[in-house]
Amino acid sequence: MSEFAPFAPWHWQVPEYFNIGVACSDAHLGTPAADRIAMIVEDDVLGTSQISYAQLAERTSRFAQLLRELGVGLGERVLIRLPNCLDYPGAFLGTMKRGAIAVPTSTLLTAEEVAYLAKDSGASVLVTDKVAWATLKDHLQGAQSLRHVLLGGAGEVGKVAGLNVLDLEETLSSINQYEQAHITRGEDPAYLVYTSGTTGYPKGVLHAHRAMIGRTPASTYWFDFAPEGDRIMHSGKFNWTYVLGSGLMDPLFLGKTIIVHEGKNDANTWPRLIKKHSATIFVGVPTIYRQIVQKSSFTKADVPSLRHCMSAGEHLSDEVLSQWRERFGVDIYEAVGMSEFSYYLCQTKSRPIRAGSAGFPQPGHRIQLLDPETLQPVAPGEEGMISVPKDDPGLFLEYWNLPEETARHVHDGWFFTGDYARYDKDGYIWFLGRKDDIIKSFGYRVSPYEIERVLKSHPAVADCASVGEELEKDKVLVVAYIILHPGSTSTADDLLLFGREHLAAYKAPKTVYLVKDFPRTKNGKILRRDVKPASAIAKSTLR
Repeated sequence: MSEFAPFAPWHWQVPEYFNIGVACSDAHLGTPAADRIAMIVEDDVLGTSQISYAQLAERTSRFAQLLRELGVGLGERVLIRLPNCLDYPGAFLGTMKRGAIAVPTSTLLTAEEVAYLAKDSGASVLVTDKVAWATLKDHLQGAQSLRHVLLGGAGEVGKVAGLNVLDLEETLSSINQYEQAHITRGEDPAYLVYTSGTTGYPKGVLHAHRAMIGRTPASTYWFDFAPEGDRIMHSGKFNWTYVLGSGLMDPLFLGKTIIVHEGKNDANTWPRLIKKHSATIFVGVPTIYRQIVQKSSFTKADVPSLRHCMSAGEHLSDEVLSQWRERFGVDIYEAVGMSEFSYYLCQTKSRPIRAGSAGFPQPGHRIQLLDPETLQPVAPGEEGMISVPKDDPGLFLEYWNLPEETARHVHDGWFFTGDYARYDKDGYIWFLGRKDDIIKSFGYRVSPYEIERVLKSHPAVADCASVGEELEKDKVLVVAYIILHPGSTSTADDLLLFGREHLAAYKAPKTVYLVKDFPRTKNGKILRRDVKPASAIAKSTLR
């Protein structure tokens, strides 16, 4: 039996009508939070900027009105490719206030990758900055649904035939009146995020407005928010589901202040900004925590406001946790989530941290570990697939334009995550990961199929396999093994450069090995786990 008292019962309160954009902005009008700073952006080039909740409510309403005046209808997709900036919440929340679907994307993606997402999502609007537009504008020919481009930041507005290209700030400033936010139901689609897929292409994950309610257990059990005054420093970029929730929607929903950074960073960046802004909560990935303890001299005395730390994306090593406790006097609480369900397992202040464990399912999330064959719960200590009841309000709606994929994962009343775990006798859950080949590198989940698809487009490549290479504990790099066509004169250096040119930086292989063949099954499938550097006949490593 567990030595711990059970968590308090959780009762979901999901209203019939709910809009994330309204809940994170307009809902604070007429309250003490209206004049509070909603977001602070520290930009290496532009300096410090900020916006209050009252200003955010107005800006998001103007953006929603802009979409109306552009003829953007309910459910149309708005692709957002922006750095961390005040335009981001304006576009993301404003899109949802219109009743359209926001599609956040990474600034790390190449122009080719952005063009694919624009085409797959059927986006009618692209919101980006003028610097990015210079490289994007010549790659969007295949996105036939795209009609409007809204450009933020400084620089020139480059016109493109067939597209209505507008300066975002100038256009928003011209809007003097705006309608009320569209009244959406909790079940209506709100935002579409893309995740690594097993086909070599990213797949869209569509979320409803109720997803905001579905994350409220995390606000209670993972964040440890104080009733008043919290200031959250997040080290991530808004495009990532982890950051959209923990660094944008969750704090704004509760009227907190968010602090984010844009630009180059090193180990000193985050403690420096925590100190400058008296942040009380810091949210990052294990790589960030490891850099701070190994490459900075900051201690608790330098950041006296800091009282709570959170981590997700990959497992935090025992060594880093111990070093952090010694230096800063606070724990780091981990969580596990996924694009389809955000974060749902976490460590919490109400229970001791058990090193290596993912903690507990948050109350409200009736997680079961099921035998995928019998659909029956497994016994404590046995491995089972993490399964989520279909009626959980945090669960996604569907995979975009992939009904067969949705049906494969959602059936018999459950969403089958594909992730495996086990419970111990005290109810702690031990996350075992997926039984597939997804690579976890520096907090990113990278599909080897996507990397291989791109590398195979090089005329010299006959076959390839991408894997994660563990250099040291908790440090995994993306690498690629390549077989060349007979007679090819291409080198490992050529292919390393090709990967960097055609893949986002976090996906591009850091090392390319040339090999003669791969270990394979009887059916010819590559045994990725058996591919080793010793088989290489040539090698090139990113410097």
